[in-house]
Amino acid sequence: MLKKITARHFDLTPEMKEQAEQEMEHLTRYFENIISAELVLDTERHRRKAELKVNVYNSTLTGTGDTDDMYNSITVAVDKVKGQLKKYKGKLKHKKPDEITETIDELTRPSTDVDDLEA
Repeated sequence: MLKKITARHFDLTPEMKEQAEQEMEHLTRYFENIISAELVLDTERHRRKAELKVNVYNSTLTGTGDTDDMYNSITVAVDKVKGQLKKYKGKLKHKKPDEITETIDELTRPSTDVDDLEA
C-alpha cells in the first residue's frame, strides 16, 4: 500500500507521522487490497482536521476527523474509513466471483480495436 501524509499550516512531528502511519497500516486488517492511502492534516486556529482518502479497486473511500487534538482527529478519520472498508468488503463478497473476474479482465485487457489500429 502506498501511503502519503501531508501537513498543512504546521510542522509534522516524527511522533505524529509514526502514529498516522501505524493507524493507516491497521486498515489492511479490514481489507487487504488497498491501493493507496492519503492523509491530509490541517490546522485552523483551534481546529485540527484530518482527511483520509483510501483508493481500492473501483472506489475511493473518504473519512474526516475534526477535533481539538490532531491525534484524535487522525483516529476518527481512520475509524470512519474502517467502517466503509467493512461495508465495501461485504459488497464484494455478495458479488458472484464470475462477475468480479470479468470486470477485472475488462479493465486489464489492452484495447485491440481494429479501427484504432488502421487510423
